[in-house]
Amino acid sequence: MGLFAHLSSSPSVIRNTCRQALACALVIGAAGAHAEKSDIHLDKLNLPEGFSIEIYADDVPNARHMARGDKGTLFVGSLRPGKVYAIVDENGDNKADSVKVVAEGLTSPTGVAFKDGDLYISAVSKILRLDDIESRLDNPPEPVVITDQFPTERHHGWKYIAFGPDGWLYVPIGAPCNICDEPGFANIQRVKIEGDKVVKTETWAEGVRNTVGFTWHPVTKNLWFTDNGRDMLGDDIPPCELNTAPEPGMHFGYPYCHGDDISDPEFGKEAGGDAKSCSAYVPPVQELGPHVAPLGVKFYTGSQFPAEYKNQVLIAEHGSWNRSKKIGYRVTMVTLDDKGKATSYKPFIDGWLQGEQNWGRPVDVLVMPDGAVLVSDDQAGVIYRVSYEQ
Repeated sequence: MGLFAHLSSSPSVIRNTCRQALACALVIGAAGAHAEKSDIHLDKLNLPEGFSIEIYADDVPNARHMARGDKGTLFVGSLRPGKVYAIVDENGDNKADSVKVVAEGLTSPTGVAFKDGDLYISAVSKILRLDDIESRLDNPPEPVVITDQFPTERHHGWKYIAFGPDGWLYVPIGAPCNICDEPGFANIQRVKIEGDKVVKTETWAEGVRNTVGFTWHPVTKNLWFTDNGRDMLGDDIPPCELNTAPEPGMHFGYPYCHGDDISDPEFGKEAGGDAKSCSAYVPPVQELGPHVAPLGVKFYTGSQFPAEYKNQVLIAEHGSWNRSKKIGYRVTMVTLDDKGKATSYKPFIDGWLQGEQNWGRPVDVLVMPDGAVLVSDDQAGVIYRVSYEQ
């Protein structure tokens, strides 16, 4: 596969001069320690023609999910370090001037959500809040515990969180296993918060093994989410998924069915029990690659990219851990028609996987006010900025 790329005038920026035609195979790898700057290879990343990628912030160990404050602060969660970071671009040059720790000593605080001046943080069984945080970055407050009633299981226990258009906080409850049928797990819930407490909890979607990213369509306001498929059925099944749940009460199949019509050998209808045929469950909008571990997902709502990107789906594929050949480790795009049906699924950025060696793992994507897109990388410990210039 020949791809021609050259460095721009900035050594931290790579601009592609052509778009490589890529197969639908994905690239993937296992998370590693925080990378040294010499281990970050922007020149190996492949983007469509006209796009550039540069480092927005480095020294963000294990950078996971992102949220932007009203005053422009970028908040980033982490998994292993137990820290939440605040990244500030003070002079507006699209590069971080400082990275501050605003919370630490937490249990897997991967998810962050900003609302009304406050930062909400997920920490497995807890939802915490840092009040008026953008005015207190150098002297952050002690976190307020909004709830500690979510499950304490660590297997798929870390959480992406986000406020929906309805003002409720959406919180996933991942399955505490690879494959099992445990009541109260494998769902997406929403909680209504008033003051310092949760006053109401509802289940929005069921049969969701482990979503680590969701968002809302900019026009319909429907919920869309990624879901990580089960392991140990071989290299090529089941697929991971992109789903939409426009209303509460929908069931997406786990642990009984996967993808469009793959009956689970342990819990599916053929295995006995109460499972229905796969046609009884909601199929994915798009089957993603097997074991690519899709995490963050956003609709591109900016105006900087070409028109064909508007309101299309960008997905951070973290990468496989148990395939004989790695796949994932890239950002992909799912194109939708005006009825919300998927018409294509293809790479947008790849190159974090070189052969069977990966030097980075995308986690989340975030559209900035200027139309650029940020991508977090928990292996390299950096935030990238992707921009377009005609």
